[in-house]
Amino acid sequence: MSKKLKRILFSELMEDLSKTQKIAYISVMTALLVICNMFFEFKFADTQYSLTILFSVMAGIIIGPIFGFSACFLGDLVGFLYNSGGYPYYPWIGLAMGFIALISGLVMAVEFKFKGGAYLKIAIISILTFFVCTIGINTTAFWILYNGRVTPYYVYAGTRLFINGQIWNSLLNYALVFILYPIIVKLKEILTKKS
Repeated sequence: MSKKLKRILFSELMEDLSKTQKIAYISVMTALLVICNMFFEFKFADTQYSLTILFSVMAGIIIGPIFGFSACFLGDLVGFLYNSGGYPYYPWIGLAMGFIALISGLVMAVEFKFKGGAYLKIAIISILTFFVCTIGINTTAFWILYNGRVTPYYVYAGTRLFINGQIWNSLLNYALVFILYPIIVKLKEILTKKS
């Protein structure tokens, strides 16, 4: 398998591990995403806060693009099946989580050879995933489901982001990614040494 193909499937951390180790890492990250979907959601005023963006970015960085996508999508589905809260299943939420991991893994695979390059990558990840996943996938899917024929898209998007507060949830998650990135790097170093 070529090195470029390996980097699309797995992160640098994962590419040299045995198949058993890879399965174990993917399983642990999937379980972490299930737990995130079940327990790391809370409501403040009218805004639903969740740490799924943070954990999805971590999945992309630690596991890699394709298998990070898989772990996020499966983590969302299993988390929903365990605790739906009486709501219907919205597959685009798992799809958006998966794309957050995919984008994160792809961006982190690009080499920036200057000081602060990792933080520039995180900024790029934050911008891309916000526009592709939060606005492009989730907001568009909810607009089609609930308001597609009544409310113009830009009105619905503005309401969802600013009045319902989805932008604050996103900003909180992206701020946590910036803050926790050194810990993620240290975790990757520890996991690499034990392998």
